[in-house]
Amino acid sequence: MDQYAIDAKERMGKTIESLKGSLSTLRTGRANAQMLSGIMVDYYGSPTPINMIASVSIPEPRQILIKPYDRNDIKAIVTAINASDIGINPINEGTQIRLLVPVLTEERRRDIVKQAKKYGEEAKVAIRNIRRDTMDLIKIDEDLSEDFQKRAQDDVQKVTDESIKTVDQVVADKEKEIMAV
Repeated sequence: MDQYAIDAKERMGKTIESLKGSLSTLRTGRANAQMLSGIMVDYYGSPTPINMIASVSIPEPRQILIKPYDRNDIKAIVTAINASDIGINPINEGTQIRLLVPVLTEERRRDIVKQAKKYGEEAKVAIRNIRRDTMDLIKIDEDLSEDFQKRAQDDVQKVTDESIKTVDQVVADKEKEIMAV
């Protein structure tokens, strides 16, 4: 495999890792600390992730427990969770915050699957853009013979096909996880 295909495979791998990160933030009906990863708390005037100012644990499959390092931060954390789009009401217990993850309805599960597929499509578009950029680089490289250019383009296309297949598999696995009751 030539250098162009190797570089394209590396960039496509980063896109797939980004997709996995996006999918991990989706609710599946089971408690997951990643659900809170996008929520920023106003911590003395600067936005800070919850896990930087509190410990997050999962005591039960449908429960998240947040214990702030400083009790004065509880109100800011509750406000940030209420302002987010995770759809869970926090329970302030004085020294900690409890989130009860409700069972997802069939309709809500379908909405989350649509979101997962949207993330998958965005990843596929990014992969195709990487392929296009790499193909353009191969075409303008005057040091390559026509045969080598053709071989390099075939290698890049194979890497692209493998990456798209991986994206489809990752999204399908997430869909199964979401739809499992």
